[in-house]
Amino acid sequence: MPRSMAPPPSGEFSIRLTKPFTATTTPTSKIEIIGEPNRPATIKHTTHVGAQAQTLIIKEGSIDAEDSNELMDLIRPLAGLPSDSNKDLYGKDVRLDVATFEVQWDNGEEVEGGQEGREVTGENKEVFGGVVESIEALTRLKAKERTS
Repeated sequence: MPRSMAPPPSGEFSIRLTKPFTATTTPTSKIEIIGEPNRPATIKHTTHVGAQAQTLIIKEGSIDAEDSNELMDLIRPLAGLPSDSNKDLYGKDVRLDVATFEVQWDNGEEVEGGQEGREVTGENKEVFGGVVESIEALTRLKAKERTS
């Protein structure tokens, strides 16, 4: 049964990109972006490295309001794309979970309004891949390793 996702309160948005796609293993990488439209957002990148992924590398930063708004425009086309809780439909080995006022979508879960069970088109893959690449590029640019 598809999950019905409620929009976040007061226009807040949350974007989470996790590698690998499967939830049965410890994520090797997790990017979280949280903010509100027309305002700066925070970005956090956690990487698990080493034997049994026991070492954490955490990078944090902020995204200015203009980049936040561009990111919202970029993720809007994800709404209604196919999703599947058991299969990486897009071949990127990442799980992308988006919760904004306009878009509530997760490629690793059946979402109400999504196209569960439908074939993924080349255009769908391009849209998804472009969003993932943009989030990763923004993370490389804005998130810096914390110092203790």
